[in-house]
Amino acid sequence: MAEVDVRLERVTKDFGETVAVDDLSLDIAVGEFFSMLGPSGCGKTTTLRIIGGFEEPTRGTIYLRGRDVTDQPPHRRDVNTVFQSYALFPHLNVFENVAFGLRRRKVPRDEIDARVRNALKLVDLEGFDKRKPGQMSGGQQQRVALARALVNEPQVLLLDEPLGALDLKLRKQMQLELKRIQQEVGITFIYVTHDQEEAMTMSDRLAVMRNGRIEQVGPPEEVYENPQTQFVAGFLGASNLLEGELKEQRNGTSSVLLQGGDVVHMPSDRAPFQTGVDVLVGVRPEKITIAPENGPEPAAGSNSVTGLLRMSTYIGVSHQYNVEGPGGHEMTVWVQNLGTDPSPTPGERVRLSWQREHTFAVLPQEGLVLEEEEE
Repeated sequence: MAEVDVRLERVTKDFGETVAVDDLSLDIAVGEFFSMLGPSGCGKTTTLRIIGGFEEPTRGTIYLRGRDVTDQPPHRRDVNTVFQSYALFPHLNVFENVAFGLRRRKVPRDEIDARVRNALKLVDLEGFDKRKPGQMSGGQQQRVALARALVNEPQVLLLDEPLGALDLKLRKQMQLELKRIQQEVGITFIYVTHDQEEAMTMSDRLAVMRNGRIEQVGPPEEVYENPQTQFVAGFLGASNLLEGELKEQRNGTSSVLLQGGDVVHMPSDRAPFQTGVDVLVGVRPEKITIAPENGPEPAAGSNSVTGLLRMSTYIGVSHQYNVEGPGGHEMTVWVQNLGTDPSPTPGERVRLSWQREHTFAVLPQEGLVLEEEEE
């Protein structure tokens, strides 16, 4: 079992009447790339600041490698932070920006020179040591900020939306760079983001947060394929959620009667609830096959429903279809653009089918509204 690097035990942070972090417990392993993902106000940045020592918890305990650091200031914790604002010194060149922390710690000059050059090589900025921050692009400045944090060889690196100010293409490039760097140095990275794709691209594990609590934690693939709550199903990627009642569980298969009369099936471990309860049946848009309603029957053992195709959108690598499905619920289907079969057109009756293994169920969460996250 991996050694725990960061442990939070029942951490709560109140700001007056507002509870930003609510009785949160979490273990992060040594050398793990761990992301905290969620919408604005979910408590992810406050949790990161508590780990770094920039906020004191109202209650709870923080451990770094088994040492209680709850009352320790930031400079007494073996932690460095990279923020969205690069916070570089504009009057210093790249070398001096990166060397700043080492000089404050009175590291010998020869060692400073070697460590700074190694850090610049790691972030692919060899030859940039004499430039000033104002002479560099946003992506290059972010690399300098990363080198400045890594040169101190911290036990844990905290990253608070560090790519938020970059354009989309550069963000995607830097996501891969960050993962490469983390694997090369072997330091524990704790990353805060509201970008689902970013979290899934880089993380060994991620925690989806809402209202100061963790809704689900696990490897990206596990959380995406088997969401445990309505919020996780809707926030991490897109899900079609259909209302129904759990009717039967037999021989490892659960059956749900949907509004509109269709019955769908799934493995019982993907519907771990009592029969008779109201559930939301979920399937991801890319798992669904769309065909004319009067076409060939779907494969044996598949789930299928019929509906009216309302909209077809061409988005290059795929087509997106919006279908009025069971109970009047809109369902979204993504089909890879292979350029083979003719596309269905709006106004047609269609059949949607998918494998039982790609079906899951969650309980409805009262008052839940999934909003588009603002940049």
